[in-house]
Amino acid sequence: MTPTARDYPRTGPHLSEVAPPESEYKDSQSPTAPLRAPTPQTPTPPALPASPSDLTSIPTASGHRAPLLPPPPPPPPPPASRRAPPHVFGLEKSRLLKEALEKAGPASTGREDARRLLKLHQDRFRSDLQWILFCADLPSLIQEGPQCGLVALWMAGTLLAPPNGVPLERIVQVALGRGYTVQGEMFSVADMGRLAQEVLGCQAELLSGGLGGPNRDRVLQHLIAGHPLLIPYDEDFNHEPCQRKGHKAHWAVSAGVLLGVPAVPGQGYAKDPELAGLFHPMASTACPLPPLPEEGSPGAVYLLAKQGKSWHYQLWDYDQVCESNLQLTDLSPARAVDGRSYVVPAGGVRSGLCGQALLLRLQS
Repeated sequence: MTPTARDYPRTGPHLSEVAPPESEYKDSQSPTAPLRAPTPQTPTPPALPASPSDLTSIPTASGHRAPLLPPPPPPPPPPASRRAPPHVFGLEKSRLLKEALEKAGPASTGREDARRLLKLHQDRFRSDLQWILFCADLPSLIQEGPQCGLVALWMAGTLLAPPNGVPLERIVQVALGRGYTVQGEMFSVADMGRLAQEVLGCQAELLSGGLGGPNRDRVLQHLIAGHPLLIPYDEDFNHEPCQRKGHKAHWAVSAGVLLGVPAVPGQGYAKDPELAGLFHPMASTACPLPPLPEEGSPGAVYLLAKQGKSWHYQLWDYDQVCESNLQLTDLSPARAVDGRSYVVPAGGVRSGLCGQALLLRLQS
């Protein structure tokens, strides 16, 4: 179908007002010449933008210009292929908790925590004795996963590799690389000693046969001197030592001891300003060592300890720690069926942990 003039919008004079071309005018003079309509013209498309600035919009039916959306940014380059670092349990959680505690106030020292515990549990401590607190301050770190031994070693490292110890990442990397652990677990005191020597450059003495008997005085003198002690034990619901045959095996670090003595030596010790009967060695004075309580004297020795599930120190009865350490014999049945791999020494938990501890000190 041939389009006609009415198919196009009127933009000028009406067709009847347009003069026909000369050829058509001549034909119109003839009575027989038919009137022919002018040939329709194709509509002119909108003009292209005259400058680059016009490219920011396009004309619309209403004559207004609609803005064009900017082109999408190019995709980011692919990440460089590199081996992911080993996962370190506890760092994110520990940092979050540490930030919260820092907002709440400065961390409490060993002396402050011991004083707090003595106030809360006065009935646990014999009133017929005077008490001397020896302690070295340790930082705290919250573990995540079965990482209690590595976290305890990290705490001890602040005393053995001052000023800030060794990063936990470094301890984890070496333990994984040497095959001492898979998940962060440490079921061997001997492996823990080798790890401590390598990453901290310290002396590590493996103590076997328990914390009592001939080892008792060695342990107490070690703590009085301010050296850290790593102890495996069974952990109760409140983190204190219990007896579960190794099913709740856990690690703690001790760098302090509370001794109950009949009388405090006259020189080198200061009274606590808040608690009657509590004394502290004076740092500026050579302190004579007090006589150590006899092994058969109950409730006269407490370890000041930290572990990876609390920010605070705890005071544990020394005999209770000895008994827990001596009955670590079996791997937890839950761990045996949880589908994970663990590094357990030949002979099991009994040969790796039972009756053992680690005495750590600076290289002489």
